[in-house]
Amino acid sequence: MIYILKDCRPISRLSIHLKPPQNFRFTEKFPKVDCLEISDGEWVTLDNLLTMDGIDIVLKSSTLTNTDLIIFLRHWLSGGCPRLKLFSAETGSLDILHVLDGLLPNPVLVEDRRDYTSPFGYRRTLPFGIDVKRADGVTATVYKQVNGTLIIAVWPETTYNN
Repeated sequence: MIYILKDCRPISRLSIHLKPPQNFRFTEKFPKVDCLEISDGEWVTLDNLLTMDGIDIVLKSSTLTNTDLIIFLRHWLSGGCPRLKLFSAETGSLDILHVLDGLLPNPVLVEDRRDYTSPFGYRRTLPFGIDVKRADGVTATVYKQVNGTLIIAVWPETTYNN
């Protein structure tokens, strides 16, 4: 897996469905991958997340903490991960109020249902959410699914960020 992550050139899509050894760590910068899906994301750290340059990032079985997700959201709000259109992290123990705390007065409650389709075909229904806006005017909806998955959907969903 290190070879795939370390030596691959920028690619459109990468799905990793391997279960690495328990103490596996990737300490290099992530390659530029437009659509990255990791089915066993227990090994993905905050440092990994902050070096990702993707449009769709989907992490299943993640061990990222609420604090990690706060830092990542602040990173995005300050202009990091500028191509991001969809971020999904299945943590199982997400405290959305804790994650959004400290972002005030920026967040705006959105009570209308919205259907989101990412450029790579991932579909999410957001029955409600919290909109946050970067200084450059780009807006994202932050939503917690019942299973503890954090969704960050960047609007408009059908175009790439430059």
